[in-house]
Amino acid sequence: MDGECIREYWSNEIRALLDTYKQFQVLIPAKDKNGADHNGEDGRYVEILLREYLKRYLPKDLEVLTGFVLRPAVKTGLKNKYRRGQEDVHSTQLDIIVYNSAKYPIYHRFGDSVIVPPEGVIGIISVKKHLHDTDILHELSALKKVSKLCRCENDKKIKIRGPFLALVSMDSFEKKEKCTEEWIYEKMLSVYDFKEDYFDDLIGYIGALSKWSIFKKRPSKDGNAKYIFFEHKDDEQHMGFQFILTGLLSVYYDETRNYISRPGFTSFPSNRKYDKCLGGIETKGIR
Repeated sequence: MDGECIREYWSNEIRALLDTYKQFQVLIPAKDKNGADHNGEDGRYVEILLREYLKRYLPKDLEVLTGFVLRPAVKTGLKNKYRRGQEDVHSTQLDIIVYNSAKYPIYHRFGDSVIVPPEGVIGIISVKKHLHDTDILHELSALKKVSKLCRCENDKKIKIRGPFLALVSMDSFEKKEKCTEEWIYEKMLSVYDFKEDYFDDLIGYIGALSKWSIFKKRPSKDGNAKYIFFEHKDDEQHMGFQFILTGLLSVYYDETRNYISRPGFTSFPSNRKYDKCLGGIETKGIR
């Protein structure tokens, strides 16, 4: 297959993204280290930059937001009570939430900061300016936890495919005693448990956009995750961003998400009786 023009297009786009990031460092440089003079704003700028680029290319149904996922222990759909006996639970603050706001409601919104129910979550991305080795275990565990928070099923009792999970940075650490990617893979093995974790709970992408990518291949039969590593050549800096888009679109277009089920968005006291029945009115029937 060809696709050379598409690869060249993405190469140009991601080169522009990386150059835009560098311009921030040029305008507000640090005196005695690489990067910008203000670490907090530097990291926030990376997050905003990635959000803006994702907005350009994702379907208009999807918003690229930040905030929290709230899973209330209420009925979903028409009669689905699979959350009975559970408790209301929410995530920690998430850097990027890719959310299907065309099909699902939002609890609270202030600009791009939101609180959303799990049914409409398509992707969750943690963003780092510089990925440190100490980030790996923490971020893998946090993303796994929010993945389980987003486990849903529709009215037909079909389990809905979980959100795409990613850990993205502009640059990263390098291990001297062994290959960095192998060190990361070993940490992944220590976080995931085949007795408890489904394929969706495992991270879909880890990478430094300018340098390398680790991507999870979708299985054909057995459900086991297979991770592949790419060290980006000079003309391959587009690969990381393309992997992220591929993962998000794969979830968005998954057949389990074609059947829209009403989310658990409202809640009434379970033992509350009405105060009065006013009576009925006859109709021709339900259309």
